Amino acid sequence: MTIAPRYDQYKDAWDTNVLVEVNVGDRTETVRFFHCYKRGVDRVFVDHPMFLEKVWGKTGAKLYGPTTGDDYRDNQLRFCLLCLAALEAPRVLNLNSSEYFSGPYGENVVFVANDWHTGVLPCYLKSIYQANGIYVNAKVAFCIHNIAYQGRFARSEFALLNLPDCFLSSFDFVDGHVKPIVGRKINWMKAGISECDLVLTVSPHYVKELTSGPDKGVELDDVLCTKPLETGIVNGMDVYEWNPATDKYISVIYDATTVTEARALNKERLQAEVGLPVDSSIPLIVFVGRLEEQKGSDILIAAIPEFVEENVQIIVLGTGKKKMEKELMLLEDKYPKNARGIAKFNVPLAHMMFAGADFIIVPSRFEPCGLIQLQGMRYGVVSILTLVTPLI
Repeated sequence: MTIAPRYDQYKDAWDTNVLVEVNVGDRTETVRFFHCYKRGVDRVFVDHPMFLEKVWGKTGAKLYGPTTGDDYRDNQLRFCLLCLAALEAPRVLNLNSSEYFSGPYGENVVFVANDWHTGVLPCYLKSIYQANGIYVNAKVAFCIHNIAYQGRFARSEFALLNLPDCFLSSFDFVDGHVKPIVGRKINWMKAGISECDLVLTVSPHYVKELTSGPDKGVELDDVLCTKPLETGIVNGMDVYEWNPATDKYISVIYDATTVTEARALNKERLQAEVGLPVDSSIPLIVFVGRLEEQKGSDILIAAIPEFVEENVQIIVLGTGKKKMEKELMLLEDKYPKNARGIAKFNVPLAHMMFAGADFIIVPSRFEPCGLIQLQGMRYGVVSILTLVTPLI
């Protein structure tokens, strides 16, 4: 079972008519569960206005805040609600979608909590359930996808979490950066690491990197020393969504026997789509990703004049920091025959870029694992990478 917020009207996910009440902050909230069964997995979505109504009509870049780097003011309440609903789901949902069993999953389960947004889950498991004889055998594995994102909030807001004071030490955090919150803070990722049963991450290399020095743990290196990382499980990609033989977004589908001809046609279609001169012989480089320093987007933007001098075409697709988005929007005016910048979340265009580009550039400063290079290999596009181990 996977459990995620219902951020959108997901296709094939139907209302289970199961409602639960959870205490969030100073009020009681009612949540519903939507469900679909795909590729052998029960996919459950937590339905509440704090998720669907907040991001409705916006792009995926606005799930956590109105702009990149800014949190919604109620983010702690949103993710408290998610964690509380996730703890209820295995007990209350009678899904009957698997051939192996029927009824609820029950209490003998392992919760895999991902990143800071789920840092309170092991705390709620202990304080609300196990303290009352429920989920006695349940365990929590906490998976760090990117330790740079930790969920740091004002210490005075700990009361919003409705946790006993004994958990405060697991959240308590002295931040090396005083802005935007002054004083001691609480840190959701620190709590997730401290209170879980097992710590995981997304590649074996990232395990080594996080424990290789104080600077690598982003101020949580001391916590990682007391609760060592056990292993890294490499990310995988959805081979059904990313499949050039069946991809609904590309003009000409292909496999290993037709890749050469099809990719040339897809390249011309991509060039026409973004308004570049159609020429299958000119090298075409693309970038797909977040516009921020970790991804090396600033390095790429600064290098574009040198790419253009080599008479190549380059397409950059992504959202993120406003300064970088504005620089992207100027590319067409500066280099009308060679460059395009699209500051949008555009899934169809991303697929077209993988199917039509000659090269995909990944200039990341660091990568816990990385998916772009895997998707590139799937579509037969050559990856240009920085020397960041999980990428190579």
